[in-house]
Amino acid sequence: MPRVDRSPRSAVRRPVTIGVVAVLLLAVGYLVAVAVVPFAPASATTTTYSAPTSTLPDLRFPGYGATAVQATGFPESLRTSGDTKPRSIASITKVVTALVVLDAKPLARGESGPAIRFDPQMQALYAEYLAQNGEVAPMPDGLQLSEYQTMQVMLMKSANNYAGALALWAFGSMDAYQRAASAWLDEHGLDDTTIHEPTGLDPANQSTATDLVRLGQLALADPVVEEIVGTQQVTVPGAGQIENSNKLLGLDGIEGIKTGTLDQAGACLLFAAAYQRGGRQVTVVGVMLGGKDHPSLDVDVRTLLRSVADNFQVVTLTHAGQTFGTYSTPWRDDADAVAAEAAEVLVWGDTTVRARTRLDSLTLGERGERVGTVRFTIEHHDPVTVPLELERSIEDPGLWWRWTNPFRGVETTAATGPTAVARQTTAATGPTGAAPAGRWGLAA
Repeated sequence: MPRVDRSPRSAVRRPVTIGVVAVLLLAVGYLVAVAVVPFAPASATTTTYSAPTSTLPDLRFPGYGATAVQATGFPESLRTSGDTKPRSIASITKVVTALVVLDAKPLARGESGPAIRFDPQMQALYAEYLAQNGEVAPMPDGLQLSEYQTMQVMLMKSANNYAGALALWAFGSMDAYQRAASAWLDEHGLDDTTIHEPTGLDPANQSTATDLVRLGQLALADPVVEEIVGTQQVTVPGAGQIENSNKLLGLDGIEGIKTGTLDQAGACLLFAAAYQRGGRQVTVVGVMLGGKDHPSLDVDVRTLLRSVADNFQVVTLTHAGQTFGTYSTPWRDDADAVAAEAAEVLVWGDTTVRARTRLDSLTLGERGERVGTVRFTIEHHDPVTVPLELERSIEDPGLWWRWTNPFRGVETTAATGPTAVARQTTAATGPTGAAPAGRWGLAA
């Protein structure tokens, strides 16, 4: 019989075993590779947000003379009506006198200052100003008052003889006072204001409404003047009981500051009022010149102030938890980027708001983790930045998803997340003018 050559069984099984092992190694390698390969950052998109709208009232200006008004700290709120040329300002002059004297003879709040002995030259002013039909207060022989008390009589009663006495005491002569007043006005940029003497009886003491608003702000910034013009009545030895000539004091938040009356000037009032708006106190300073009389002028002042106060608006930039963006993962585990805190600002009148959202690159994250910011740029206001956080966690999808969705969403050398850092800016601006309607436009 012919001889049959047979190979061993082990030789047959060896290639099969190697193949199986190779497949297993490849499978294990695949599972390991899929399990450990890093994901690219989740895609991030911003969410458009529309701001509320608001209709604001018109300002109620009188139809005569010259008027200006402004909320301190809100430069955009300056509004004027009537003529813009310098006008006689009557006893509003005494505010300049007070500030010029305090510049030369400063007082701190609570101080009385040096004593003033009223000499014959000062006492003679009583008859001089009375002959001009000016307001005066008693100044008996031998009277001696402090600087503070003398200012009380001048500013509250509007006593011309006390204004003249202060000028003589501080500067030695009326001419020296006039030079000091001019220098002070130049120093403070009141270029449209001219002061010739300390009382306001001279109609050539003139200013514009906008200059007087600035003067009122300077006066309120001085603690001594602010305190005196806000006092309703006081008893001063020798001068008697002094009542504030400003009959609006204490009404509608009004806290000063100075009346003025002169044939050439009409009824005038430099005024200030304080209001609580948006959790803070705001002060409105204004002036009306050229009124018919003080009772009708006072009505017009109160009407104007109410319309100014109503133009303050609290703009809510964002509520806590408000969505400004969304992260989306390949395994459909979406999470919103939300405001970590509420933010609002107090504005006056028409305002432009711009918002820019910045989302950080993110793959996985815990609920509450900071993931970016939204920055609000508000016209006439400091910018406001609000942190954004994850509204819910973005968790690893687990091995099963990785194995059944091989290499989906994995990071490559060029991948940094298609919209990992997203920005979008939009703005809406309302119309401008003396009494604009309020519109705010925001988008993130």
